[in-house]
Amino acid sequence: MIDYATYLKKIEILKKMAHHYYVLDEPIASDDEYDKIYNEVLKFENENKDKINSTSPTQRVGGEILDGFAKSTHIERMWSLEDIFSLEELEIWVKRIYKNVASSNVVFMCDAKFDGASLNLLYENGSLINAATRGDGNVGEMILHNAKAIYSIPLEIPYKERIEIRGEVVINRDDFEVLNQRRLENNESIFANPRNAAAGSLRQLDSNITKQRKLKFIPWGFGYNQMQDSSFSQRLINIKNFGFIDTQLSAICSTIEEIEAFYQKLVSLRHTFPIMLDGMVIRVDNLDYQNLLGYTIKNPRFAVAYKFPAIEKQTRILDVSYQIGRSGVITPVAELEKVNIEGAMVSRATLHNFDEIEKKDIRINDIVLIIRSGDVIPKIIKPIKELRNGNEKIIQKPKFCPECQSELLVENILIKCQNLNCKKRLINSLIHFCSKNAMNIAGLGDKIIEFLFENNLINNILDIYHIKYEDLDGKEGFGDKKITNLLQSIEESKNIELWRFINALGIEHIGEGTSKKLVSLLGFKIFEIEFSDLINIDGIGDEMAKSLVLFMQTNKNLIKDLLEIIKPYIKENLADTKLKGEIIVLTGTMSKSRDLIAKDLEALGATISSSVSKKTTMLVYGENAGSKLEKAKELNIKTLNENELNELINA
Repeated sequence: MIDYATYLKKIEILKKMAHHYYVLDEPIASDDEYDKIYNEVLKFENENKDKINSTSPTQRVGGEILDGFAKSTHIERMWSLEDIFSLEELEIWVKRIYKNVASSNVVFMCDAKFDGASLNLLYENGSLINAATRGDGNVGEMILHNAKAIYSIPLEIPYKERIEIRGEVVINRDDFEVLNQRRLENNESIFANPRNAAAGSLRQLDSNITKQRKLKFIPWGFGYNQMQDSSFSQRLINIKNFGFIDTQLSAICSTIEEIEAFYQKLVSLRHTFPIMLDGMVIRVDNLDYQNLLGYTIKNPRFAVAYKFPAIEKQTRILDVSYQIGRSGVITPVAELEKVNIEGAMVSRATLHNFDEIEKKDIRINDIVLIIRSGDVIPKIIKPIKELRNGNEKIIQKPKFCPECQSELLVENILIKCQNLNCKKRLINSLIHFCSKNAMNIAGLGDKIIEFLFENNLINNILDIYHIKYEDLDGKEGFGDKKITNLLQSIEESKNIELWRFINALGIEHIGEGTSKKLVSLLGFKIFEIEFSDLINIDGIGDEMAKSLVLFMQTNKNLIKDLLEIIKPYIKENLADTKLKGEIIVLTGTMSKSRDLIAKDLEALGATISSSVSKKTTMLVYGENAGSKLEKAKELNIKTLNENELNELINA
């Protein structure tokens, strides 16, 4: 048997072999050689369990099978990116950057965007201690056991400070084909595309399954870290040098022309590169400029995803059906001859509205060009008029609701069903109300809601809270346990946070992020807010304001009844409201990330704004503070440096 010193040497040999195979794609040993040394190491560990090295390749897969995934909060939020699809949109975005940064020294880092599943790795003292999916951007699922099964993720890195390393978990096209073939042979359902395969493989409760899927991790960024480099690209280079894959598909660009040239280079690689690419990420490279530009509710202002042209296919429109949204808007949908686009079978595509149908002259029985816009949403580009044979039919605007037959309202390019009791409109409202990011009523999915509606057990949102055991007892598919669990879920949906209740109401233009923001600013005053007050809130436009005010007025009695039953609350720690009512803008370079400072201030009751206005009550500045500080002084807004802010908080 080998001794301990030899054991450690063999571990280093195995790690070197694995790095060349999985990261550099340059094998330096045969599988037999690797397996021989691996088995020697494994034998030593089986006989010396107290001496097992934590970085040994044998420790990558523990063999345990989890019951479920625990939640994991990211130290810094994982933001999603705004998408652009053309050179014109790129020019608009870049000009906006130049305008807000007001500097001629802006350079951009351009990086290939891989089509997979995002993963956040947390290292501390050089060791991998956690791994989590993106989740909602703030909280994901802890999947450390699966991350360890991916050989291109180092268990140790030379950087000893705490750091979040972010990247994409992907699968090679060839490995994807082998995986699907194996699933077919085992009578299992196949994955639609490599992205789905990567995401499904990453979320396995049994890490041995993840190990078999040949996943790769490609770093594209970072969250919390204490690196001192002033550029995004240099920090990412440092991270790749820790032992991660470097695809060499990055470039530093100074002009729109250079950005577009690199984009076209990536487009040319799209169908030949071993891993699926779906676009290019463009970031302002200077981290001080990134901090200056900040974020919207959903996206960073300093980065954008320049998506590849969607894959075009040809098919025929067989008919047109209509979707009725929860706000009553009628959306025409083309029913198509099935067509395979990048691994997904497409049989329906949105026609958006009748104005677009008329402009493009789209007809039933037309042969049309269809794309998956952004490689996701099926969309009809145009009809191929040269292939018409006379059997095409003009698509007529409906005059009556296809569901309830009530007369439709024509509102500019939109057609709406105004009947609040329209079945489809009600069902979609109910489905949204019960959904995960709204009231989160487990057990009230689409099918159950449709069943309850069809059986006249619920006719509106309020009826959900009047369902009794005897209403469901004896109904097909409803046993004692199912009824009890459903009633318990309904009861547990009471006393939830107010923002969930607002989001659940399904107010047009008011989503989850806006609901949170409005509740943090207005609290329960949101139900009585006037348009003139609402429009003054940073980030709230005319359409949002009109929609919210009209909804609250129209549904005043229903909301009153719901509030009495549900009794929502605003999450607030009274001991942590020192800055309640303060609207604060952060600018300049500080001792730590402005995101982290913003989180600390929000925990104390403050509202963080990205721009200085008359509503701003305080501006906190660091080094190299620019125009925002000057504007704050012009408006006589209170200004504090970081030390003064800390003194204020601690006073």
